Amino acid sequence: MSWTRLKGHNHVDQMEIVEPVMSDRVRSQDSLTEATFSAGGQLCWADKRLDFDKEVLGFSVEGLKIKIRTVVPNKAGICCFGRASGLIRKNFTLELLSDDSLRIWTQKFQEYLDSLGRPKRLFILVNPYGGKKSASKIFLSDVKPLLDDANIHYTVQETEYQLHAREVVQSMDLSTYDGIVCVSGDGILVEVINGLLNREDWERAIKMPIGVVPAGTGNGMAKSLLDSNGEPCAVSNATLAVIRGHKRSLDVATLSQGNIKFFSVLMLAWGLVADIDIESEKYRWMGSARLDVYAVQRIFGLRKYNGSIIFVPAPGYESYGEPLDIENQIIVDGEAEMRSDKQNGYHGPEVDLRSLNWRKVDGPFVSVWLHNVPWGGEDAMAAPNAEFSDGYLDLIMIKDIPKFALLKSLTELNSGGHVKSPFVSYLKVKAFVLQPGPRTDNPDKAGIIDVDGEVLARGKGAYKCNEETLLSYGKIVIKVDQGLATLFSPN
Repeated sequence: MSWTRLKGHNHVDQMEIVEPVMSDRVRSQDSLTEATFSAGGQLCWADKRLDFDKEVLGFSVEGLKIKIRTVVPNKAGICCFGRASGLIRKNFTLELLSDDSLRIWTQKFQEYLDSLGRPKRLFILVNPYGGKKSASKIFLSDVKPLLDDANIHYTVQETEYQLHAREVVQSMDLSTYDGIVCVSGDGILVEVINGLLNREDWERAIKMPIGVVPAGTGNGMAKSLLDSNGEPCAVSNATLAVIRGHKRSLDVATLSQGNIKFFSVLMLAWGLVADIDIESEKYRWMGSARLDVYAVQRIFGLRKYNGSIIFVPAPGYESYGEPLDIENQIIVDGEAEMRSDKQNGYHGPEVDLRSLNWRKVDGPFVSVWLHNVPWGGEDAMAAPNAEFSDGYLDLIMIKDIPKFALLKSLTELNSGGHVKSPFVSYLKVKAFVLQPGPRTDNPDKAGIIDVDGEVLARGKGAYKCNEETLLSYGKIVIKVDQGLATLFSPN
């Protein structure tokens, strides 16, 4: 075995840049060859080259043989994972020629993998009831093999009812894990965020990295994360993002009504989008097609809602709406109520609402849609300019629009083209107050407020209005805390 120094091509003060490399003779496929392992994590032998950062999951030892478990580009078109990812699991074997060589090589491999900051212990929440009820199967067939290859220890908990994940996370011992992974749609992620922020130790708890593996209906967060790196919204890609341990910050919105609070990471909808998302549940037997079918039905039976929105525009968006007196009771009440809440947990960002530049838009509205990330689902790029941790929510607002123009806009939702419509207002806001009202065609019927795919409030006469909700159909104050949460991310 030898250590050599490879000459680089760059010079600093006339000195050569060099890189240490471990080199040794190994046996591969019954032939002796030279293998090298660089300080940058490049393993080369014969005509093979592996990048430990991107391709290597882990390794195991059998006798003098090191079996290296990898995920590499699928050039042969072999079907390896349940959803198209362009990746395939593959093992490579190197046989060392002595026990000393084996010990040194395995030590260097492990030291390099440890230096990458990858998680070693994960708590995994699987929602067996969401989407097509296939999350348990997805975990066993696609997620578990990758975690095992990466030598990650994990505890699996299947959720048994709504808010179960929130309860588990709120009371679990976080010190024994390096991350929490949600194998589900967006709902379990939202429960996890709310569970962490309702703990007494929320300041430490919310720093726990969270992974999102798409196994539900919407999968907006997984799509947003993977698409930001040019990757498909596939289970294998999402799992690899967790294994590799890269992280990014995520804004969290606090929704408050009186002393009740709820934390959102995806979106809020009122009007057309909320009606389509929630009322189409009556056609759930259609699968995902229910959204398209009901969207057409709602467009040609278009509703408008009275009410108003009050917001603090981001720089560059001050021309939207009309100026509002900062002493307006609508805003002041919301802040006072939050400050009077003495319960444990996070209360939202400390913001003096009176000091902000508030503006107002009165209804009626066809749709009001707030988004924290670009994608609302795998086929809906709701807010193409949204960023994960810019401290703003993207507001997509429609007040008046011809039906055929609306239909055209919705057909462009998968590319984000709907925001280019002259009938759509698209801006960024720092804080927001929603004052929902009844339908213009029937004052005895109101709407639905949909947050992160779940009903947060139902008005009088709305779909399933007799069901209990967390908030009432009234004023909701929304503030954004920049980069509060942490996600496992592909980049």
